[in-house]
Amino acid sequence: MNNSRPIYDRPLAKLRRIWALVRKENLQMQRDPSTLLIGILLPVVLILIFGYGLSLDVKNVPCVILLEDPSPEAMEVAAGFELSPYFKTYIVTDMPQAKAMMLNRTIDAIIRFRPDFSRNVALGNAKVEVILHGSDANYARIIQGYAEGVINQWQVRRMASGKQANMGPVIVQNRIWFNENANSHYFLVPGLIVIIMTLIGALLTSLVMAREWERGTLESLFATPVRVEEILLGKIIPYFALGCIGLTLCILSSSYMFNVPLRGSMLVLAGSSMLYLLVSLGMGLFISSATKNQFLASQIAVIVSFLPAMMLSGFVFDIRSMPSFVRFITHILPARYYDELLQTLFLAGNVWSIIVPNVAILALMAFVFLLLARIKTQKKLD
Repeated sequence: MNNSRPIYDRPLAKLRRIWALVRKENLQMQRDPSTLLIGILLPVVLILIFGYGLSLDVKNVPCVILLEDPSPEAMEVAAGFELSPYFKTYIVTDMPQAKAMMLNRTIDAIIRFRPDFSRNVALGNAKVEVILHGSDANYARIIQGYAEGVINQWQVRRMASGKQANMGPVIVQNRIWFNENANSHYFLVPGLIVIIMTLIGALLTSLVMAREWERGTLESLFATPVRVEEILLGKIIPYFALGCIGLTLCILSSSYMFNVPLRGSMLVLAGSSMLYLLVSLGMGLFISSATKNQFLASQIAVIVSFLPAMMLSGFVFDIRSMPSFVRFITHILPARYYDELLQTLFLAGNVWSIIVPNVAILALMAFVFLLLARIKTQKKLD
């Protein structure tokens, strides 16, 4: 039976053309080492730099222990500060010296024990004065929490030993879910994967079509039976594979270098990450097809992908604390949904009420960006 369809339009011919385009793109990547560096080396370098260099934990806070009452009770509380990994302590005995150190920013806190501290301990109304440098309000609040924790531990020890302590009628017992050690790496590293995959995915493909337009090689492709969809597939498949290698290195680094627990399914993590990689690659392809200029495409890719992902995804700043119009803008950012997915999968587990809606939104965004890239890439010359 004769097939009326032209030979170049048959499925086998399409697959052969796509395979030829994929091979062509692989050869192009091998000839351009910068592409391999962006896809493989850059993710590792970024996660090491950000992972070790960026931390929300405050340790070794320089502080003064101002002992105006060198009593055993004051020394016992002061010992708690000296043994704490969050404080680096200096002992002084007069306020002017402590104040001078604060003004010079040698220290960030003064833990003051007034002359009547031991007498007030016996009366049950002792107070420890905590004086903080307030130039960074958030930093000061963190130090205040650490200082209160040391003092509360001293009160608990006195109560356990049968001694009187300045305790209120209710003892608050704190418990932190999903991050029992309050380790900021548990929060930061999944967010870093979002930032890195956003940057890598968008950069990898934002230069591809623009480079072809600048070199004039697309004109040669347009003269062949190859279709636009096949051209786009030939571009996406090699860079998708390259992005998966970078993604794998990021996930392995988070688990084995930063010890971030993975409480969810690895299959769900891999599937949702590949979906987000498609979103980033589709965004880069659309930008590249629209601009037809490598420099402009790279600048736009950074502005519309990396910067919003850094500032508005919830990685650094809590979305709920943002103004309402900014919160509205975050709903159109793919990084917001991927960040929520990773935070949930790494720290909470398979919470399907969060996973399913976010995966559905990312799938829709991937379809939209790839469709826009297809619409913008026309087999004709302007």
